[in-house]
Amino acid sequence: MAARPPERTRRRLSTEERKEQLLSVGARLFAQHPYDDVWIERVAGIAGVSRGLLYHYFPTKRDFFAAVVHRESERMLRLTAAVPGLPFREQITTGLDAFLGYVEEHASGFRAFHRAEAAGDPTVRAVYREALAAQERQILDALAADPSPPDVSEDLPALRLAVRGWLSFMVAVCLEWFEEPALTREQVRELCARALLGALTHTD
Repeated sequence: MAARPPERTRRRLSTEERKEQLLSVGARLFAQHPYDDVWIERVAGIAGVSRGLLYHYFPTKRDFFAAVVHRESERMLRLTAAVPGLPFREQITTGLDAFLGYVEEHASGFRAFHRAEAAGDPTVRAVYREALAAQERQILDALAADPSPPDVSEDLPALRLAVRGWLSFMVAVCLEWFEEPALTREQVRELCARALLGALTHTD
C-alpha cells in the first residue's frame, strides 16, 4: 500500500495575527450591516474561534467595534502621512493617491470606519471623531509646513471648519464612487484636490 501523505499541520496564529484576523472579519461585517445587527457569535464563527476567545481579546462588542475603527484610522493616517519638504499642493496629490489606494484595497474597512458615526455607542463615536480630528490635524500640519503655502485665510477656526467640511465631502465622493465608478481614480483625485484647495482659499 502506498504511504499516506503526511497531514498538514495548521500553524497556530500569534496573538497579533489572531487579533488582525478578527478585526478583518469585523470590518467586513460592520461594513455590510448596522452596528446593532452584527453579532459577536457570527464574527467568532467566521473566524473559526470560540466566542470566549474573541471576548478574551475584546471584552465587549463596543470594544471590538472601537478597535476596528481605530485600526482603520491608524492605517489611513500612516498611508497619508505628510512628506517633509514637499509643497502642500504636491502633498495633496500624494496623500490622495495613497488614500484612494487604501479605499480600493480596504473598501470594507473604509465603510466600517464611517459607519461608526451612526453607531449609538458614545465610546465608538468618540473614537471615530478623534480619528477625524487626527486627519484634520494632519492636513493643517502639512499646510503649515509649506514654505510657500497657497493663499489661504489666517483664521485657524475657519480653516479647521473648511478642512472638516472637505473630509465629509471626500467621504461622500468615495462612497458614491464605490457604488457607481463612473470616474477613474485620477479623476476622483483631481476632484477632491480641487475641492480642498477651493475650500481653503475661500475661507475669508
